[in-house]
Amino acid sequence: MDQTAPISVQPERGRPTIAVLAFGGILMAVMQTVVVPLLPDLPRLTGSSPGAVSWTVTATLLAGAVLTPVLGRAGDVYGKRRVLMAALALMTVGSVMCALSSDIGVLIAARALQGAAAAVVPLSISILRDELPPERRGSAVALMSSTVGIGAALGLPLAALVVQYADWHTMFWLTSGLGAAGVTAVWWAVREPPVRESGRFDALGALGLAVGLTCLLLGVSQGGQWGWASGRILGLFLAAVVVLALWWWQQLRTRQPLVDLRLAWHPRVGLSHVAALLTGFAFYANSLVTAQLVQAPKATGYGLGLSIVATGLCLLPGGVTMLLFSPLSARISAARGPRVTLALGAAVIACGYAVRIADSRDLWMIILGATVVATGTTLAYSALPTLILRAVPAGQTASAGGVNVLMRTIGQATSSAAVAAVLVHHTSPVGGAPVPTLHGYLLAFAMAAAVALAASAAALSIPGDAPGDDPRSAPGGTRGARDQAMEGA
Repeated sequence: MDQTAPISVQPERGRPTIAVLAFGGILMAVMQTVVVPLLPDLPRLTGSSPGAVSWTVTATLLAGAVLTPVLGRAGDVYGKRRVLMAALALMTVGSVMCALSSDIGVLIAARALQGAAAAVVPLSISILRDELPPERRGSAVALMSSTVGIGAALGLPLAALVVQYADWHTMFWLTSGLGAAGVTAVWWAVREPPVRESGRFDALGALGLAVGLTCLLLGVSQGGQWGWASGRILGLFLAAVVVLALWWWQQLRTRQPLVDLRLAWHPRVGLSHVAALLTGFAFYANSLVTAQLVQAPKATGYGLGLSIVATGLCLLPGGVTMLLFSPLSARISAARGPRVTLALGAAVIACGYAVRIADSRDLWMIILGATVVATGTTLAYSALPTLILRAVPAGQTASAGGVNVLMRTIGQATSSAAVAAVLVHHTSPVGGAPVPTLHGYLLAFAMAAAVALAASAAALSIPGDAPGDDPRSAPGGTRGARDQAMEGA
């Protein structure tokens, strides 16, 4: 049943809604990273080329970017709990397919299905907004946001251990069981919020966004391999511009669009999306560069020659830090407002990269710098959904949150391409093979730090709001908040 005014309802006693939703977020992040330890061996295990194997990562990225805003809007229209369970179920089916097959085509298709799990976090945050009273909402949203880093930090060493001591299919059977447990737990512990956005689902808008984003992200992610000036890459970027321009025109003329662009154009929402893109770029460089740097051969003069298991353990303190600092983020947002938390988090990320530039040879300094970056990411990622929750009507939180996650994903894809471009242009031969130089890594750190400072500036540019300001309290409920946002735009 459609409802125009949101109702804050405490979850039923004995049903650990927050814990279950956080488990789903951690599981999503774990599922995204478990394939990383397999990448060096997958060509041999599947009888395919390294280029084909790279699509087991690219497919998940593309599918997640496309499906996150689409499933977010579907949750607003059809029910967030229902769509959340569907996303977790698709992730589980993809894991079962990986466990049953060694064919690279099946694995790529399965990893694309797993990309649907990227919508878990925005859907869960929207459920928390609908279900929790204001005094509990901030800390729960901060915890939910931090699950992305926690899961990534846990997934890499866990997967590496399984791959090292068991058949690689065992890893996917394990994640299949966890996925099934996640679906069951959501079915039991999470109630369907009464808040819905009335109207129909914009299928044409979903198709246009899917095609445009696929062209854009495919060009960004494959530019380094195919050549940035190649016909395929230029054609993809041209197609992305044309399709997304037509999609924008269609969205402005549709009564019930997939993405409310007028609302997204409002400074509080639009600048939050810009900050999300920049923060995603700055955060992702930490994982990319740290993993490569500590595994570099000792013959480089700076590399530590660590195994993939040891590499994962180096990133583990960052994941623990994200869990510990998520309550602090909620307190800062309650006292000073989420835009201050976001600006502070981005500045802390820049400080972490300053530590990396100062010393990237000693293991303890590498771990310290990576942990400082993770701390800043916790503050920033926890503040972003709070900004969105305060700026959009309750009936559009899942779709608006999905767009915000999409911007982070675009930032991460751009970061991957930019870091690869920097490292490729700064190599030296080691053992007959080109290996990135320490100078190349330091340039990547400096680039990420500069982007983090830009994210901090973008956060400070977001129009201020008093702590506790919530569109739910606007006259007229959801519609009143939306109309005010429209007028402000």
